[in-house]
Amino acid sequence: MTPDDRRDARGRQRGAARASGRDERTRSTPAQRARSGDPARSAAFDTLRQVEGSDAYANLVLPGLLARRSITGRDAAFATELAYGTLRLRGRYDAVLALVVDRPLDQLDPAVLDLLRLGCHQLLGMRVPAHAGVSQTVALAREQAGTGSAQLVNAVLRKVAADDWPTWRSRLEQTSGQDETAVLAAVWSHPAWIVRALRQALVAQGRPGDDLSALLAADDEAPKVTLVARPGLVEPAELAAQAHGSVGRFAPTAVLLPTGDPGALAAVRAGLAGVQDEGSQLVALALAGAPIEGADSSWLDLCAGPGGKAALLGATAALRGARLVANEVAPHRAGLVEQAVRAVPTGVVQVRTGDGRALGEAQAQQYDRVLVDAPCTGLGALRRRPEARWRRQPGDLATLGDLQRGLLTSALAAVRPGGVVAYVTCSPHLAETRLVVDDVLRAAAKTGLDVERLDARAVVRAVTGGAGIDLGEGPGDVQLWPHVHGTDAMFLALLRRTS
Repeated sequence: MTPDDRRDARGRQRGAARASGRDERTRSTPAQRARSGDPARSAAFDTLRQVEGSDAYANLVLPGLLARRSITGRDAAFATELAYGTLRLRGRYDAVLALVVDRPLDQLDPAVLDLLRLGCHQLLGMRVPAHAGVSQTVALAREQAGTGSAQLVNAVLRKVAADDWPTWRSRLEQTSGQDETAVLAAVWSHPAWIVRALRQALVAQGRPGDDLSALLAADDEAPKVTLVARPGLVEPAELAAQAHGSVGRFAPTAVLLPTGDPGALAAVRAGLAGVQDEGSQLVALALAGAPIEGADSSWLDLCAGPGGKAALLGATAALRGARLVANEVAPHRAGLVEQAVRAVPTGVVQVRTGDGRALGEAQAQQYDRVLVDAPCTGLGALRRRPEARWRRQPGDLATLGDLQRGLLTSALAAVRPGGVVAYVTCSPHLAETRLVVDDVLRAAAKTGLDVERLDARAVVRAVTGGAGIDLGEGPGDVQLWPHVHGTDAMFLALLRRTS
């Protein structure tokens, strides 16, 4: 311990904390030290442990913890930002911690590492005074991991608190040397393989190279809550008035919720509206708006769970005299679909349980419009699912790719000649988007099936009603981006079967 770390008998700190101009002190007298963590920080910590230890999802774990512990208001908001922010920026904080911890991070107890990450987010990512961020995290460490671990947390977080984020960022950039991917991965808290994949996807869409940092930064921002006003059930203006919000930028059904709990809105409780990303709304509306030849009465959502797009399509179908079959392979997710479509007029939506890959053969040429919202890595919704970037691995692409190709092949069998299939993923990864469509179309051609790739960009522009959405130059598939459109990175290809 240096002389600056020692205190005199009156408990006064002799040395000034080195904190880049900040006056907050990171030390307190023994009598002043909190003996246990406060409820909000404890809830955030318990969320991280469940996410790490049992592959739970933060958006499912944390609300239950807050409710059971009666944490509300500003404390609930603090716990939410602390948990989600720490999960999003875990890679950044691990890179900082690697510079100040005297052993490899994987040799730390996992609970202690989560405590250090929580402390880092308070010090470098939130407006928490340094003394409070350190002392409260140390108190939580004492309660959760014991006195010895609390001493380690205290020592490490003092070092972190000595400098602000811009200073730490400069150090990370210097440490990573000339490897641009390593720098971006550390600074913007993404695994390196995802950084490379996003760069390739941007280039493939003709986006400028400078977009990569902006995209990574957008992934690290908490998204606004977006509601969908289901057509014929509630008007967007009415929903916006209820929510004290505003209409969306592009989708005519979208409403932005500035604050508050969407579940408290009467329209949401009744199923007239729901929480749904604006990009998710756009791709569903594009399927409904794509030009087809002939009848337009039988629609299919091939993998419908948890039901957001099915509810939007079902409400739209009801206005146009059509019917929707919502198919879902997992029974519990089929139950979620039934809940989502509960306000759609009776008889419009039929929820079925079954493997979508077998449906095309069983119901060949039965549908006019088919949606394939394919299971994917979810790399387009990293801002919304903070743990996903650390959970997914490159090896997942092969398994998911086989499933995606099987589902799209089935959809092309299920749609009749003249009808349209929408292939959708919440991922911009080329292995899940353009390459899947290319492979399926090549295979279809070998079997004599003729399929035309429509100009999805023109359809989406028509859906937005001239909102000036930037989809790039020329015809082609649609790739939405968080940093450009404020949506999840949804991909859309529209395919018309011609024979």
